[in-house]
Amino acid sequence: MQTRILVALLIYLGSYLPLSMILLVQDFTMGSTAQSLCSDWKNFASQCELPLKHPLLALGFFTLCLISLSISLGTIWLATPKRKIIVEECKHVPADLMNYVLPYVVSFMSLDYQETGKFLGFFIFLAWIFWLTYKSGQVILNPALVAFGWGHYEIKYRYEGDSISNTEGCLAKFQPLTGDALRYSSIDKVKILKQRD
Repeated sequence: MQTRILVALLIYLGSYLPLSMILLVQDFTMGSTAQSLCSDWKNFASQCELPLKHPLLALGFFTLCLISLSISLGTIWLATPKRKIIVEECKHVPADLMNYVLPYVVSFMSLDYQETGKFLGFFIFLAWIFWLTYKSGQVILNPALVAFGWGHYEIKYRYEGDSISNTEGCLAKFQPLTGDALRYSSIDKVKILKQRD
């Protein structure tokens, strides 16, 4: 199950929204809590200061991950079911959380936007994990999607009115059962099963 690289990148970046939040909090300037809130919104750029050491990087990474996750979930939600498939066998494929846990561990090892070398090394590390998960076809095994109730399954199925069986991975909001006749939609060669009829 190989997705296109742009779709895979959106799914991958969306899965790191919690990491971007951790880095955003770690970039927060604690001394700024004693200052009063800025109310001069017209002159915000010249009169106010964000309570972050590196606002462009911290907010940029957070915003990129938030937009990526929103686009991923929105695309799945908007996908319209087409033909029906008949499920012959189904096997749950657990998400390999190790690829996603390692960067979180690294973020607590004094990673800072100010330390350019460490940050670039961390970026290369994330890019390498993305490439490995993309090439292995496992990018859809995304903990962020699991948090929103989606599961990854390998199903043996046939199209309604056809006798030829196929085996493929799918993303489902429920556990497909043997004998289920289900409508599916596709996003970049990945079958999406949203509901039972």
